[in-house]
Amino acid sequence: MARIILITGGARSGKSSFAESFYKDEDDVTYIATSRITDEEMKDRIELHRKSRPLTWKTFEGCYNLCDAVTHCKNYLLDCITVMTSNIMFDMSKDFEKIPQNLQSQIEDAAFNEIIKLIEKIRIIDGNLIMVTNEVGDSIVPENHIARVYRDIIGRINQRIAKVCDEVYIVTCGIPLRLK
Repeated sequence: MARIILITGGARSGKSSFAESFYKDEDDVTYIATSRITDEEMKDRIELHRKSRPLTWKTFEGCYNLCDAVTHCKNYLLDCITVMTSNIMFDMSKDFEKIPQNLQSQIEDAAFNEIIKLIEKIRIIDGNLIMVTNEVGDSIVPENHIARVYRDIIGRINQRIAKVCDEVYIVTCGIPLRLK
C-alpha cells in the first residue's frame, strides 16, 4: 500500500534529516531535488546534499514533470516543495513587480498540480513518497509584496497537500511530531 508523507518545519529544523531517516536502510530510493544552481553558495549547498546521500540512491533534478522521476524504484523523497514553488513562481512572474491575484492562483495551482501528479503516479505503482516543505508563515509579515505572496502561496499549498497525505509531521529543534 502506498505511503505518502509530508514533513514540514522551519529552516534548519531537521526536516531533511528526518525525511532521509525513513529510508536509511533502503537502496531503492529516488531523491527528487528541486534546487537550481543560481550562485556559488547554492552550488556548494547542492554539492553537500549530493555527498550526504547514499551512492545507491538515484537523483532526479527539476521542478517540472516530477512524475517523470517515477520509474522502477519503490521509494521517493522530494526535497523540497518550497524551493520548487519559488522556482515556478519566479518562472511565471519574473517580469512583475506586483503579482496580480489571478497569476498568484495560477502559480499556486501549477505547483500543487506538480505534486498531485507525482502523488498519483506513486499511488499507481504502490510506492512511497516523502515530501519536505517549509513553514514560512510563523514569523513577522514580510514587508514586500513578492515575499507576502510567496508566504501565502506556500501556506495554501502546504494545506492542500497535507489533506491528501497519509501522514504529516512537523519538525522543530530536530524533534519530529506527528500531526496526522
